[in-house]
Amino acid sequence: MSLKRNNILASFRAVVACVTIALAGCAPSAGELVVYSARVEALIKPILDSYTAETGTKVVFVTDDAGPLIERLNAEGANTPADILLTVDAGELWFAAERGLLKPLDSPVLAANIPANLRDPGNRWFGFSLRARTIAYSSARVDPAALSSYADLADPRWHGKLCLRTSKQIYNQSLVAMLIAEFGEARTEEIVRGWVANLATDVFSSDVKLLEAIAAGQCDVGLVNTYYYGRIVREQPEFPVKLFWADQSGSGVHVNVSGAGVTAHARHSAEARKFLEWLSGPEAQGMFAQSNLEFPVSPAVAADPLVASWGPFKQNPINIAKAGELQADAVRLMDRAGYR
Repeated sequence: MSLKRNNILASFRAVVACVTIALAGCAPSAGELVVYSARVEALIKPILDSYTAETGTKVVFVTDDAGPLIERLNAEGANTPADILLTVDAGELWFAAERGLLKPLDSPVLAANIPANLRDPGNRWFGFSLRARTIAYSSARVDPAALSSYADLADPRWHGKLCLRTSKQIYNQSLVAMLIAEFGEARTEEIVRGWVANLATDVFSSDVKLLEAIAAGQCDVGLVNTYYYGRIVREQPEFPVKLFWADQSGSGVHVNVSGAGVTAHARHSAEARKFLEWLSGPEAQGMFAQSNLEFPVSPAVAADPLVASWGPFKQNPINIAKAGELQADAVRLMDRAGYR
């Protein structure tokens, strides 16, 4: 697709967004926030509705994948109606911030509520729900005592027993980026090549399909975001797959965030900051945790009982901004290693 056609598409999307947001012009009315959201509408709308009920501020949202939303923000420039960008991966937030699409916030509330490793060092974006990507295993065929780390899954004893989701999925790109941050490119490439050598089957398009493959006996172990597992066991308590917290003798479980930042040209910056501060508070944190079986980023808020039943874990303390900073390197590394 040519650059000219890309620009035309971006402009068209911007016009569509304006029509969606306001019938008269592109300017939101007073007492209204506009959120560009890459989260599934059914998961985020109850949280936005709760904020409206509590504050009287109407929250209008436009949903799409993160890539198109970021391109839309870039195309709209100073004319964007968006006050907030909400996405499902730290790498996407990092990318938007590096393109100058998010502004830094000086907020003691956000600094107090959100751990430093789960927010941008420059305070341009903040995590609001925590995602853990760890090892899932067959409870019928695998002794959890045999499990240990992400790197260990590259060991030949797992040959023909490992399932992976496609490398095209950003959660795996972020995981590999964080491994690069910890181990460097050479060692990480060894790990990824070992994963590829141990694959039991072709890569999967989703974590759910991967979990079902483990249950069906196609493979014994895999890497998943825990909330996909939670959705299944909430409906099927006897599902024959369990979770194992990776790297507990090392740096800890890889984590990512669903997060947000205030757009560089937000028309309601003060209200947008208040909204993000509210998202970091106990009510919204509890809703994040329950709606998608994620972990609250605030240590003061308890996880959903089902999630808590999986037990505590040590998380990797490296700032998740590295997931964005090293993402291009991760993609190139996975390509070299034959991870499709």
